[in-house]
Amino acid sequence: MFLTPNVPPPAYLCYFIAACWLNFQRALALVVMTAVVVFFICWSLFKKHCGAKVMLLLTALHPVDILSVTVWDFLCRLLWVALLGGLITWLVLDTSRNPEQLISLAGFCFLVLFLFACSKHHGAVSWRAVFWGLGIEFLFGLLILRTTPGIQAFQWLGDQIQFFLGYTTAGSSFVFGNTLIEEVFAFQALPIIVFFSCVMSILYYLGIMQWLIVKISWLLQVSMGTTPTETLSVAGNIFVGQTEAPLLIRPYLADMTHSEIHTVMTGGFSTIAGSVMGAYISFGIDAASLIAASVMAAPCALAMSKLVYPEVEESKFKGKAKQNILEAASNGAAASVGLVANIAANLIAFLAVLEFINSALRWFGEMVDIEGLSFQVICSYVFMPVAFLMGADWADSPLVAELLGIKIFLNEFVAYQQLATYKKNRLSGLEEWDGSRKQWISVRAENIATFALCGFANLGSIGIMLGGLSSMVPQRKGDLASVVLRALLTGCCVSMLNACLAGRSLPTASGATKNQGRGGDTHRQRAEDPYKCRCSNGDSWPVLPMALPGPPNPLLSPHGFARGCPSPRAVLGPLTLIWAGMGTFQGQLLGHCKESWGRGGMAHGTCKHSPRYRT
Repeated sequence: MFLTPNVPPPAYLCYFIAACWLNFQRALALVVMTAVVVFFICWSLFKKHCGAKVMLLLTALHPVDILSVTVWDFLCRLLWVALLGGLITWLVLDTSRNPEQLISLAGFCFLVLFLFACSKHHGAVSWRAVFWGLGIEFLFGLLILRTTPGIQAFQWLGDQIQFFLGYTTAGSSFVFGNTLIEEVFAFQALPIIVFFSCVMSILYYLGIMQWLIVKISWLLQVSMGTTPTETLSVAGNIFVGQTEAPLLIRPYLADMTHSEIHTVMTGGFSTIAGSVMGAYISFGIDAASLIAASVMAAPCALAMSKLVYPEVEESKFKGKAKQNILEAASNGAAASVGLVANIAANLIAFLAVLEFINSALRWFGEMVDIEGLSFQVICSYVFMPVAFLMGADWADSPLVAELLGIKIFLNEFVAYQQLATYKKNRLSGLEEWDGSRKQWISVRAENIATFALCGFANLGSIGIMLGGLSSMVPQRKGDLASVVLRALLTGCCVSMLNACLAGRSLPTASGATKNQGRGGDTHRQRAEDPYKCRCSNGDSWPVLPMALPGPPNPLLSPHGFARGCPSPRAVLGPLTLIWAGMGTFQGQLLGHCKESWGRGGMAHGTCKHSPRYRT
C-alpha cells in the first residue's frame, strides 16, 4: 500500500491518520495491515544495509568457536532434556483436569510408532526433522487451539474469509439467478472455487503468494534441516493443491531423491487446496479449524515423511533454492473451470457408486437376516477404534469412523458434505437419536473430524498425483509409482495426527459442552457419579473409568453398534471387530439391564438410562 504509484506515502499517511482519528475501532484492521507492511519494509531495509555485518558478527561469535565441541553438545542435550521434561510436566498437569484427553495423546503416540514401524530405513531416520516437525505442529496447535489470542485470531481470520467468499454471490446470482443459488448445490459451492482460484491467481501475479510460501519454507527448512526443494513444495501445499504445488519445484523434480519425492507426495496428500477449502466453508464447516489444520499439516507432513522414508541418498539441493523457480498459476478463473467440472463429475460418479454398493450390501445382508448393512456401517466397524483414539467420544466414534471411511475410499468432499449434515441436524435441534440412528455428533467430535478429513489422502488421489507428476517428469514414472502408496498412508496419518492434537487440546465433551446448540441432554450422567450406570429399575453399579460400551451388534442394530451399559469386558474396545458377533449374548451374560430386550426375545443389554447411549 505504501509502494503504489498513485498513492504516495504522504497521501496514505494523511488518509491513515484521518481514519484513526474519526473511528479508531473501525480502522483497527487498517492499523494491523499497515503495521505488518511497515514491519516487513523495515526488515527488508535492515537486511539490505546491515544483514552482511550481522552475519559476520554471528559467525565470529559462534558458540562452537568459543566453547569446545564436547561442552556445546552437552549444553544442547541438557537443553533438550529440560524442554522435554517441561513438556511432560505440563502435559501431566494439564491432563489431570481432563483425563479423557489422555486418549488423544495415546492415539498420537500410537500413530507415530505405527509410522516408524512402516519406515523404509529405520536406522537412517533424521530425528531432528521428526522432533522439530512435531514440535512446530504442537506449538501451532497450542497457539491456535488453547491460547485466547490464537483462538480469537484464527476465528477472526475464518470470519473474514467467510465474509470474503460471500462476494461470490454477486457473480453467481447474476449468472444463475437467486433461485438456483438457494436451492441447487452446484450453484452454491462450486462458484466459490472459481472465485477463490481467481483470487489465488491474482496473488501469484502480484508475487504475494510466492513471498509467503518462501518465508514459510525457510522457517521449516532452517529448523528441520530438510532440503529447500521438498520444503518449498510442502509449504506451497498449504495454499494450493497436490498437482499445483510441485510446479514450484518443477525444474528440480528430475533430480530429486526417492525420499524427496515421497515428501512432495506426502505434502500433497496431507493438505487441501485453498480453492476447495472455500467450498467446505460454504458447507458450514468451521473455517478456523480448516485453516488451522492446513497450517499444522505442513510441519507434520515433513516430519512423518522423513520418519517413513528417511534420506539415504545424497541430495543435490542442499544449497539455497532460487526464488525465480516459482511458477504462478496462470489464468485462475479459466483454469478453475476444469477443476469445478472435475469435482462435479466425481461427486456424481462417487455418490452413484456409493448408492450401488450400499444397495448390493443391503441385498447380501438381507440374505442372512442382517438389516441395514452398508458401506458406512462397515467403515464404522473398521475405523471406530481409530476415531476413539483421536479423541471422539465412544458414542460419536461410529459416525466419525464413517466419515474417515468415506474420505479414504471415496473423497473428502463427500465426507465434508456428510459432516455438514450432522452439524446442521445438531443446530436444527433434532433429537440425538432417531430410533437406532444417531443424527448428529458433539461439537468436539465435529472439530476432530474436521481435522481428520482435511487432506487429499484418498484412493482416487493416487491417480491424480501420479498423473500430475508423471506429466512433469515422465522419465521417473517408476520411481513415482514405487513411493505413492507409502506417501498415501503417511498423508492419511498426518491428518489423523492433527486430529489427535485437536482432541488433546479441545475441551472434553462433558456437560453442556457436548450439547451446544441443543439445550442439554436429560439422560446425562450426574457429575458426582461419573462412572455409574443407572437403570430405571433403580439399580446402580460402578464400571471402570476407561471402560467402553459393549461390542457392536449388526444383527440387532441396523446402524452397526449396540447401545448399552459398559461392561468390564468392554475394555477390549479396540478388538471390536473380533467379538462383534458376541454382542447378541451381552445381555444374557451380564443381566444388568433387565428391561431392554432385542429381537426374538434375546437380551440386548441396552439401557435407556445409560449416560452415553439411549434407547
